[in-house]
Amino acid sequence: MKIADIKLGLSGITVEAKVVEKGEPRDVNTKYGVKSVADSVLEDETGQIKLSLWEEQINSVSVGDNVIVKGAYVTQFRNVLQLSMPKGGKLEVVK
Repeated sequence: MKIADIKLGLSGITVEAKVVEKGEPRDVNTKYGVKSVADSVLEDETGQIKLSLWEEQINSVSVGDNVIVKGAYVTQFRNVLQLSMPKGGKLEVVK
């Protein structure tokens, strides 16, 4: 799926894009305890979208990597669409 086609409420989607930004990790309180999260921005030829990276995902990607995000769902925060990954989702770096 292309980033321009992503709409609020979609789930189970697969996106192939490039990591163009990656923020510093921060600790947040979740219902599962304190977890590390970092915001990233993915880009393809149709646009950009935020992706939250959790725990081990943070160090698995770098700015400039091409990635495939599988099983993601779309949320909205401060009127900005973003991708989130459930526990069963996958993030793969494409070589």
